[in-house]
Amino acid sequence: VQLQASGGGLVQVGESLRVSCTDPSPTFSNYAWGWWRGSPGKERKFVAAINRGGEKTSYTDSVKGRFTISRDDSKNTVTLQMVSLKPEDTAVYYCAATWRWSNYASVRFNAYEYWGQGTQVTVSS
Repeated sequence: VQLQASGGGLVQVGESLRVSCTDPSPTFSNYAWGWWRGSPGKERKFVAAINRGGEKTSYTDSVKGRFTISRDDSKNTVTLQMVSLKPEDTAVYYCAATWRWSNYASVRFNAYEYWGQGTQVTVSS
């Protein structure tokens, strides 16, 4: 599993941004995926997750109604669409994958076995 996150950038308050994570392995569809955010060297906080089949999703309360996680197994891609961005959304966004807990959209940090390198999202006021 080789996770590659992309799509971060600098936006203004209220604007939208989409971050994506890809994995070239043929087993992509067997994993559940999550997005976490934080600063380098600091604790990462849960943002959103989607299970293996895509029918279960989880979100942290602060992003509900603004962020949407989705997956496209035909393109080996999981996407986090973010709208109405706020300054407090500024962080490095990390994608993560789990095979063991693939039936769940897990909010637990320790559920995830693989992590991407992160992509910076900055929301300027």
